[in-house]
Amino acid sequence: MDFITLSGQLINTTLVFATALVFAALGGIFSERSGVTNLGIEGFMIFGAFAAGVTAHYAQDAGMSGGAAAVIGLIAAAVFGLIVSLIHAVASITFKADQIISGIVINFLAAGSTLYMVKLLFDGSGETPLILGFEKWDPTLFGIKLAEIPFFGSVFINHYPTTFLAILFVIIAYYFLYKTPYGLRLRSVGEHPSAADTMGINVTKYRYVAVMISGALAAIGGATLTLTTTGVFSHNTISGQGYIAIAAMIFGKWNPIGAFGAALFFGLSQAVRNYIQIFEWSQAIPQEIIFMLPYVLTIVVLVAAVGRSSAPAALGQPYDPGKR
Repeated sequence: MDFITLSGQLINTTLVFATALVFAALGGIFSERSGVTNLGIEGFMIFGAFAAGVTAHYAQDAGMSGGAAAVIGLIAAAVFGLIVSLIHAVASITFKADQIISGIVINFLAAGSTLYMVKLLFDGSGETPLILGFEKWDPTLFGIKLAEIPFFGSVFINHYPTTFLAILFVIIAYYFLYKTPYGLRLRSVGEHPSAADTMGINVTKYRYVAVMISGALAAIGGATLTLTTTGVFSHNTISGQGYIAIAAMIFGKWNPIGAFGAALFFGLSQAVRNYIQIFEWSQAIPQEIIFMLPYVLTIVVLVAAVGRSSAPAALGQPYDPGKR
């Protein structure tokens, strides 16, 4: 395999792996910019992957094409993620529970309940039946398949539609948070909620909406894995991607553009993990070491980011209107 072809395929695979991380990191940004710590990103991704797999399966059984069923699955994942995010919102905002514990509970709840529901729905099977999901974009111009153009096609054209959607959401999230009054208000309740309240901003409402958006986006991130690369939902479909997304959010300094760049970095580490195995010299390296690569890099990046990233000032602090 020549260098240009390998480079194009490596970039393509990087974007595939980064897509889920982008959605999940954006979800974390919305919640934490409002002042609510969200360690439940992993759980919301699991819920989204589950909802997408089950919904797409039944949609295909009803006669829908793979693409249409995948769209329905993606929407179902967003709705399901939005609903289950209310658990974290009610616990953290209304009852002022410890936000870190609430997020961890979400993760355990997602891992256990989705596996139970899958076994209940599919006669004891530990995974959903195989679904068709999304196909990579393969447009033709003047009789030429653009996806087959060396390097250019694999890098810019031959992607799942969810990858283009993720890039669009990065732009929308950045514009919303930094160019609209609603984004300014949302950020203000995460920086100084008492001052925002004094200005007439409903802190509770903005935090609820932010957590719900967070759950929906993270669930879409999980759904992209089910609807593209894996084709099924099982207990290990997500396998730590939510925690990597949180690392991308922190490394990106709670900024959509920064988180996108960090997600690409982590996506590259996963792509390298896959491609390194095609070289003969990699046979001398234990597979466990190779599969550890993305997670080791996550730890290294987090350690390097300590002290350099400035979190929202009121992050993790429940707001009590009586204590201004």
